[in-house]
Amino acid sequence: MADSAIVVSDLVRTFQRRGQPELRAVDGLSFAVRRGSIFGLLGPNGAGKTTTLRMLTTLLRPTSGRIAVEGFDPVEDPLEVRKRISVVIQESAADLFLSVVDNFATFGRFHGLSRQAIRDRIEDVLDQFELRQEANRKVMDLSGGYKRRVQVAKVFMIDTPVVFLDEFSTGMDPLLKRAIMGRLRQESARGRTIVLTTQILSEAEELCDDILIMRSGRQAARGDINTLKLLSGGLYEISVTFDELPDALDAAVAPYHPLRVAVTQNSALITVREHEGRVLELVAHLGRLGRVLRIEVSGASLEDIFIELTAAERQVPS
Repeated sequence: MADSAIVVSDLVRTFQRRGQPELRAVDGLSFAVRRGSIFGLLGPNGAGKTTTLRMLTTLLRPTSGRIAVEGFDPVEDPLEVRKRISVVIQESAADLFLSVVDNFATFGRFHGLSRQAIRDRIEDVLDQFELRQEANRKVMDLSGGYKRRVQVAKVFMIDTPVVFLDEFSTGMDPLLKRAIMGRLRQESARGRTIVLTTQILSEAEELCDDILIMRSGRQAARGDINTLKLLSGGLYEISVTFDELPDALDAAVAPYHPLRVAVTQNSALITVREHEGRVLELVAHLGRLGRVLRIEVSGASLEDIFIELTAAERQVPS
């Protein structure tokens, strides 16, 4: 797989728990990540995402199976892997006792950047991540959201070929998040491989070229967003806004066994798995409940697919 930045084969990670059965947090997982792509690793809490990331980034040894990151095994050649990756995971932290600028400078020196390159890139990330006013503050004095910005900004200080981001947008406002998503696309276009996890499925739907959904340590589904939508044949999302939300809405929808009904003020978002005729019947029924201001029928979103694939997920630690 010469065009693959990451190759995972039959990956297993078990944990022994005193007085309890063995926990298989990752159970025979295999996949490859194309070089220069944005790859989404998704799943509910306890699906094994973070355990998988920790094995890919040299932080945890697999029980069995093989991993290659840019051709190197994280167990046999951890230093070679670390030279080629940038990592932002949930427990990673900036140096709390250094200022924001000193964090970036130290990180740049560690990765062999010249003084001029360090200065230039610090200026870039201070602006990109809206950190200029915090530049001389110690990281320990920043809010959790700003600490996260410092962690993610480090990715753009260096040019490692592979980037791992776990919940990268935590603490970012919508405008900043949108800007960073644009920057990630630029980095991918330059050939960097980006592996991300996120609980915000719209981020994955917008960013990812390829998505793997995990359930109970195994692959539940894999493909680009269009492929995943084909797997969800018969899933429809109905968005309806009423002049006034009708009291009979739940009773009207119940015979169609909705997978999801989300109500916000006078609007409802209803997801059903039905054939087209039944969906049109439901739309007509909704139209008879009251004065409809807007109604729209669309195919399944990534969130709909995710909910259906992971609905029976058992709760185990990730």
